[in-house]
Amino acid sequence: MSEPRWSYLTDMDGVLVREDHLVPGADEFLAELRGNGIPFLVLTNNSIYTPRDLRARLLRTGLDVPEESIWTSALATAQFLDSQRPNGSAFVIGEAGLTTALHAAGYVMTDSDPDYVVLGETRTYSFTAITKAVRLIEGGARFIATNPDATGPSVEGSLPATGSVAALIERATGVKPYFVGKPNPLMMRSALNNLGAHSESTVMIGDRMDTDVHAGVEAGLQTVLVLSGISTTESAGRYPYRPTLILDSVADLLGRTKDPFDGP
Repeated sequence: MSEPRWSYLTDMDGVLVREDHLVPGADEFLAELRGNGIPFLVLTNNSIYTPRDLRARLLRTGLDVPEESIWTSALATAQFLDSQRPNGSAFVIGEAGLTTALHAAGYVMTDSDPDYVVLGETRTYSFTAITKAVRLIEGGARFIATNPDATGPSVEGSLPATGSVAALIERATGVKPYFVGKPNPLMMRSALNNLGAHSESTVMIGDRMDTDVHAGVEAGLQTVLVLSGISTTESAGRYPYRPTLILDSVADLLGRTKDPFDGP
């Protein structure tokens, strides 16, 4: 078998699953990647869950994705902090996905003179914790956030997410956070390194122009926008950059994974 020409980075929500339901064709798409020996990583800006948690979630929808094929903004954040200040300390607002990644990177969690305040996703933002974060940043802690998403989806509607809480802390302190997740191309580059792939031969598949396609373009990747999630053909046309390809869903890539740009 010849070496695959392309590697794939694919967003999770809106591309492979939608509100915990399988996007039709997503299982066949991943099976085709595996069958053709094509390297891939599933990416998510959500820092709540560990790769093990996400694997279990995906299994419930019918998708079998190994833990090592899942890359989160929490993992990217931990890797970034380890590269900047090895064995540092952090005051963390977030869930197990973030704290587990930071612990694995050798970080100590503390609310006493930490090197960083690290803000991630949680369903239970605490005013007490946010106030503590504000005071630690005022005291000199560096401000990091896993991702800039302002809202997240739920069955009842939108939920305030990391970006919204980061804006609150920024307004209170006057300190802007450094966002690690998409659209920061740092997340793409850390994923590429983890996959052992090169930007010129990697495809980014996403459902959002403002994060997925933006990050892919800035990281020098080929980009595929699928219309199974947030962005529409109309909304995509309002951005100053364009995806390489727009498709209804990943099902349209079946039979084309070896070269998605050599097709109808």
